[in-house]
Amino acid sequence: MAVFAGCGTPPPDLFSVERSGADTNANVDVVVSDSGSVSCDGKEHALDGERLLRARQLVRDLAPQAELGIELPPGPGTDLSYRVALEAGSIVFSDRSPGVPPTFLRVAAFTKDVTERVCGIER
Repeated sequence: MAVFAGCGTPPPDLFSVERSGADTNANVDVVVSDSGSVSCDGKEHALDGERLLRARQLVRDLAPQAELGIELPPGPGTDLSYRVALEAGSIVFSDRSPGVPPTFLRVAAFTKDVTERVCGIER
């Protein structure tokens, strides 16, 4: 007997990012869904396959750090701050946090790419 888990239920969200900063367009809430969509401030957009694969890899790479609940303090001259929530937990950092790991920089770059190129929010 085959059991199909999740039939009729929407795919889960992979992660959400709250980005904040001094200028208006720096402030955005991004939610990436495993269905291949992303919402920016509640407006849904289709996410292409390459970006969806990058998002799934980010979840795998960020999970250990999210489980630890890493929160890095902002450094001097901080422009953007990030709060990332995944099923495994959350991380907090800024663009000037000391000791920012490469995975955090990748989520910042992904957020910039998606907000500008998919959602049309130019900073």
